[in-house]
Amino acid sequence: MQELLGLFKLGGFVLPILILAAIVALAIAGNRLWVLRRGRIAPRDLAPRVGELVDAGKVQQAVKVLYENDTPLARMMLVALQSAGQPRDVIKESVEETGRHEVAHLDRYLNFLGSIAGVAPLLGLLGTVFGIMHAFAAIGMVGAGDPKALASGIAEALITTASGLIVAIPSLMFYRYFKGRVDALVLSLEKEALKLVNQIAAGTEK
Repeated sequence: MQELLGLFKLGGFVLPILILAAIVALAIAGNRLWVLRRGRIAPRDLAPRVGELVDAGKVQQAVKVLYENDTPLARMMLVALQSAGQPRDVIKESVEETGRHEVAHLDRYLNFLGSIAGVAPLLGLLGTVFGIMHAFAAIGMVGAGDPKALASGIAEALITTASGLIVAIPSLMFYRYFKGRVDALVLSLEKEALKLVNQIAAGTEK
């Protein structure tokens, strides 16, 4: 514990900022891991179930199922059913508009996570610069013959550099993973919603 406190003190004013950034990045990662589960976004059995009800002419029952299933896919399919009777292009545009709102929700906090990944190494570099400045200031005061005078400045430079990379690398990995996850989920949402749009449009043309 004392060693950690010692490192914390040696890290200068940059280290607390990096620690705060790490906590925020972990919080965002935990939140997105919870939110971006497929079962919370696009349950696998929802689209086939609704499609079967629509085919059977049980539209009101399908609407009830969608109201009970509060997920992005359910909301997009609900818009499609509520637009039934209109031209296919109108239904599709309504679904796509709802989809854009859902994507914004899925992307929530990711830009901030990406910013942490980009800024953390720069904060580490800033700490490195201040550490070197302190080391040169010590040289100016006591000369280069006393290694203890240089130790704190060099330690500050090394600690902040390492801390910046420790925060940035996982943050960037999480950012890339979640971005890919969102893209895959969006494709799945669009695919299932467009199936229902085509189904509704085909029923209207009969």
